[in-house]
Amino acid sequence: MPELPEVEVICQGLLPHLIGRTITDIYCSGKQLRTPVDCEELRNELTNRRIVSLRRRAKYLVLKTDSGATLIIHLGMTGNMGIFGTDSAIKKHDHVCWQLDNNTELRFNDTRRFGAVRLLGAENAKKEEKQFFSATGPEPFSRSCSVAYLMKRATHRKLAIKSFIMDSHVVAGIGNIYANETLFLTRIHPERPASSLSEKEWKQLLITMRKTLKHAISCGGSTISDFVNASGEGGYFQMNFRVYGKAGEVCSRCGETISKKTIGGRASFFCQNCQPKSGGSCR
Repeated sequence: MPELPEVEVICQGLLPHLIGRTITDIYCSGKQLRTPVDCEELRNELTNRRIVSLRRRAKYLVLKTDSGATLIIHLGMTGNMGIFGTDSAIKKHDHVCWQLDNNTELRFNDTRRFGAVRLLGAENAKKEEKQFFSATGPEPFSRSCSVAYLMKRATHRKLAIKSFIMDSHVVAGIGNIYANETLFLTRIHPERPASSLSEKEWKQLLITMRKTLKHAISCGGSTISDFVNASGEGGYFQMNFRVYGKAGEVCSRCGETISKKTIGGRASFFCQNCQPKSGGSCR
């Protein structure tokens, strides 16, 4: 599933092609995504509307038009978005296509159809968007996501730190890849209770999380199976993985073997030597 860096990469790639463009028509495959797509409603709200902004919120793309009508798009497990010429063939899994006024199209492609395209009508878009994200935690790069905030949210929480930072109600957009990598780099065992971290550890965790996400964005995200950016190119942050997907391999830091365990229903990768469950770390 595309995580924060991958969605941000797509957002940055689409921006120069979309801002100021007018939607002239919309095509839908007729196949449902995670939630139903009403193509007629999309046409009624968006045809002849100019795109004024595109941003990422958590793992979502938020596209606004000059009428106020807004799209909230989730890429699901296999979704991607790109710009194509109107004369290029529609692909099998192109499920929603927005034709633009310069003979290009924005296309949403999703093989497994776990993605979602949600329309917020112009009349209530602002209110509905606020409600939609009301339970979503702060962005990891924002001032709201501070050490004090994280410590307060973790107070008395026995939840494993990995599950804690992956909780979108706590922090927006942190998925399995970047949770694993951040905890390894911070030398924190993924099963430690969130409440057990010291202020110093929280500070280092937040710094490392931000650095890891920024590095991943600069690398174009991680392409493990089918992620591509808006230009159809894969990312290469996977070449920098220290633990993710490396069970049984040698730890690049200490030479011990990387372990794998299911935590909170997700595959977790860590070094038991560098990330001792009791706290502390090897040097």
